[in-house]
Amino acid sequence: MYIIAGLGNPGAEYENTRHNVGFHVIDCLAERIGTELTERKFTALCGRGLLCGEKVLLLKPQTYMNNSGQSLRAAADFYKVPPEEIIVISDDIDLAQGQLRIRLKGSAGGHNGLKSIISHLNSQEFMRVRVGIGGKPEGWDLADYVLGKLKGNDAEAMEQAYRTAAEAVEVLLSDGGERAMNLYNRKALS
Repeated sequence: MYIIAGLGNPGAEYENTRHNVGFHVIDCLAERIGTELTERKFTALCGRGLLCGEKVLLLKPQTYMNNSGQSLRAAADFYKVPPEEIIVISDDIDLAQGQLRIRLKGSAGGHNGLKSIISHLNSQEFMRVRVGIGGKPEGWDLADYVLGKLKGNDAEAMEQAYRTAAEAVEVLLSDGGERAMNLYNRKALS
C-alpha cells in the first residue's frame, strides 16, 4: 500500500489558497479513482482505492500545515507503510506557478509541512511532488502570500497544475521515479 498525502490547512478560510495545493491534487486523484475522502482517521480525511494497480490511501491531514507529520506518522504506523512508499504533495514558492518538481527523497527545502513530516517519520526517504506557486511579490509577507486566495487567471492555471501533478503521481506509481522526474521536472512553459 502507498500513502499519498496532500498538504494544506483545514477550514473554509484556507480554501483555494496557495498553501492548499496538496489538498487540491488529492481531490483530483480521488476523482480519478472514484473515491471520496469522507473517512476521518489519523486526524485526517481519508479515502482508499486502487491507482495504477496499487492500493492507495489518500490523505488530507487536518492538523494544519506545520503539524502534518503527526497525521502521516499515525497512518504509516497503522498500515506499516515505510517512508519509501509515501508520496507527499506540497506547494513550493521557489518554483514558477504550475511548475512541478519530483524528488524521491531530500530535505524540507524550508517548507514547514515537510519539516514536520521528516521529523515525525525520522526520515527524508519519502517521495514528494512539489507544485510551484511562484515567489511572493516584493514587499509581501510570506504568510500573506501563501495563505492568499487564488483568483482569475492564477486559479485557472493552478487547476491545470493540479491535474498535471495527479498525472505525475500516477507515473510515479506505474513507471517509477526516474521516468516521472524525466517527464515532469521541466521548466514551466510561458
